Amino acid sequence: MALPEIKARWEQYKPHLVHFGTTFIARCKSDNITISAGHLAYVTLLSLVPFIMVFFTILSAFPAFATVRNELEQFIFSNFVPTAGDVVHEYMSDFVGNASQMGAVGILSLLLVAILLISNVDKTLNRIWRSQSDRPIIYTFAIYWMVITLGPLLMGASVVMTSYLVGLAEFAEEYTPGLGTFLLELVPSFTALAAFIILYMLVPNRRVPVVHALGGAVLATMLFELSKKGFALYVTSFPSYQVIYGALAALPLLFLWIYLSWIVVLLGAEFTCSLSEAFPEEVKDKANDSDLPEG
Repeated sequence: MALPEIKARWEQYKPHLVHFGTTFIARCKSDNITISAGHLAYVTLLSLVPFIMVFFTILSAFPAFATVRNELEQFIFSNFVPTAGDVVHEYMSDFVGNASQMGAVGILSLLLVAILLISNVDKTLNRIWRSQSDRPIIYTFAIYWMVITLGPLLMGASVVMTSYLVGLAEFAEEYTPGLGTFLLELVPSFTALAAFIILYMLVPNRRVPVVHALGGAVLATMLFELSKKGFALYVTSFPSYQVIYGALAALPLLFLWIYLSWIVVLLGAEFTCSLSEAFPEEVKDKANDSDLPEG
């Protein structure tokens, strides 16, 4: 592409880029994403044990995933709860083990608490998109149930695929040293990217273009990886929280990490909405039409 064409494209999209930047900042301020993230973090902390229990209960119903449960737990806690993953994993395993001894009424109550988390995420994202989340009750229940049932299956399938890639990486390591390890390190990032795309496309009660959802998912994935590194650096370099909280140090750390994660999720959602406002599909259509030869 020649320099005059680049300048012409820049002049064409410059107003939209400026509008996008101002819209993104204004949306983040008006939606109070820090307050929303705090609310979601509190609900997540309350729903974490019920959700994990329902998660693994559904996964255990499929014998094909029975052998990868431990690998799945290690994959989740090592890649999505940095540094303190082992401690949190130990506590979560104890909590889930105690909850698994409950009766049918107790299991049902845990399921309702897990649905409460999904409902709050649904309402928060629809508020960001300025859309009503008042879907028909049957449709809403179907979506929530799909998240609860298909989520474990997709995670189990991803871990099975990761185990397969580990075998390939060990084989490829003999011929291309370092390549297999590099590709395996990208698996959590691609898993998070796919999860963000699905979240931004399916949860809002309106049509979200794939390109816009991809843009928000890329931003959220990058921020998520940076947050993991920054959080791990804080935990290892400034261990004063252990002196203050002692044996309960894992709890505030977990809450802080969940809070940072929800801020990342909401920033990606605001980014996706701002893209939809600054670059509506008709702009893209006009740009495509302008490339067509006249006559």
